[in-house]
Amino acid sequence: MAAGNLSPDDLTIDNLTPHVIKLSSNIENERLKFVFAKLIQYSHDFVRDTKLTTAEWEAAWQYLTEVGQFCTPDRQEMILLSDVLGISALVDAINNPTAPRATESSVLGPFHNDAHEFEIGQSIASKGAIGEPMLIRGTVSDTNGTPIAGTSVDVWETNGNGFYDMQDPEKDEPDCRGIFHTDEQGRFALVGVRAVDYPIPYDGPVGVLLRLLNRSNIRPAHVHFVLQHPECGRLTTALYSHDSKNVALDPVFGVKKSLIKQFAWSEDTALAKKFGIDMLERVGSSGKKTVGFWILEHDFVLMRK
Repeated sequence: MAAGNLSPDDLTIDNLTPHVIKLSSNIENERLKFVFAKLIQYSHDFVRDTKLTTAEWEAAWQYLTEVGQFCTPDRQEMILLSDVLGISALVDAINNPTAPRATESSVLGPFHNDAHEFEIGQSIASKGAIGEPMLIRGTVSDTNGTPIAGTSVDVWETNGNGFYDMQDPEKDEPDCRGIFHTDEQGRFALVGVRAVDYPIPYDGPVGVLLRLLNRSNIRPAHVHFVLQHPECGRLTTALYSHDSKNVALDPVFGVKKSLIKQFAWSEDTALAKKFGIDMLERVGSSGKKTVGFWILEHDFVLMRK
């Protein structure tokens, strides 16, 4: 008997899947029809291949229910689950192939939010922000090397104790995040804080999963960027500190070799004065005290549409 013409008594382990796909295909949207056919096929194959028990299935839907219940406007646990399973990274890689010379993309993460606009050179860190000052600057050009003026550069990072503003109950305004626009030479600059390694939320269902799999929840230090220009494709990316011990263990799989950068120490007093940076005293690896600030520089390359 053909799939779609079965009676309930005829359904078996072998013919249930094509029957469900058949009954789910009476739609005109070909893409939707294709996606759901694959979803049904692969999910049914998973159940068959693993011989999933009733108890395991109940644990799965209860877990997903809990993930949804943890979601709030400031905490997207479902995105975090997608991140730690590598799904976000895979979707990003498939949808953002990189042309030669263009900057590679990275995962958006669950902490992107609305931000205020700033003028070039201003600080995104509030007066009470924790952390060591860091000048973040660079250029934006296309793959031919032509500077792209007016590019929107959306930047966000944790403060120096590893928390985003959304995670801080004492913050009711954006902090350590801001939107800038490149000048006629495609340049941008801003003052933030030196990014640090930080834990992704570990107190919810995603934390339960990471502990179950004996995996780290520590992300390497990084600064997020979203760059947009009407003539170019949107770029979502991040720059990661080469000093971080967690670069190879990133729990959301966002690190790419080309995005690993040096957070350089500078003692340039003139540069500090230009950007209004309060220099700090630091003891270097040699034991010598120096006064300075950090610099993160990168030249972003966008693909024209």
